[in-house]
Amino acid sequence: MIRADLHLHTTYSSDSSINPKILVEQLHAHPTIKAVAITDHGTIEAIREVQKLASQYPDVMIIPGVEISTPEGDLVVLGAIRLPPKPWDAKGVTAFARKNECLVVAAHPYREYGLSDTARNYDLDAIETLNASSPSRANRLAEKLATEMKLPGVAGTDAHNVDELWTVYTEIRASKDVDDILDAIKNGFVKVAATGKSIHF
Repeated sequence: MIRADLHLHTTYSSDSSINPKILVEQLHAHPTIKAVAITDHGTIEAIREVQKLASQYPDVMIIPGVEISTPEGDLVVLGAIRLPPKPWDAKGVTAFARKNECLVVAAHPYREYGLSDTARNYDLDAIETLNASSPSRANRLAEKLATEMKLPGVAGTDAHNVDELWTVYTEIRASKDVDDILDAIKNGFVKVAATGKSIHF
C-alpha cells in the first residue's frame, strides 16, 4: 500500500518555492506519506535531481510527471520522462500519453484552468477529485465527473510552498514500483483522503 501526493511543484516551476532537498527530507520524515509525483509546470527538469536525492532513502518513492497547460485546461501526465511535442493541446497530450504508457489526469477540473465539463471529450485515465488548493464545491463536482465518466479519483496537494504539503493523499494498492503504481491507478485501486493537517475540508 502506497500513500502518495500525485500533484506538487518544486522550484523548477516558476511559481513554486519548494526546494527538492527539503521536499525529499520531509517525505522521508513523514510517518505515512512516502511517495510523490513531481508535476512541475511544463518541465521534467526536477525529476532527476529529486530521484537522486531520494535514492539515499529506501522508504521514499518518486513518480515522474508533469503538469501541462493546454488551451482546454490543465492535465497532469504521470509517468512522463519526456515532454509531449508542442503545440500542446488536450488531444495531443493524451495521444502522447497512450504512446508512452503514461497516465493522463484532469487536474482540478472545476477550478481556474481546469477542463470543466469538456473533460468528457478526452481519453483520460483519472480525475483529480481531491485537490487541496480547490474549494470543496469544485472537488465535489470533480467527484461527480469521475463517477459519471467511470474513472478513478485521485488526490494531490497541488502544493507550491512547503506549508501546503501533506494535506491530502491518494492511497494506492500497489508495490513500490512506478509501473505497478500507474497500473493500480488506471485500474481504480485507489482511494483519496485528507489528513488532519488539511484546512480545506
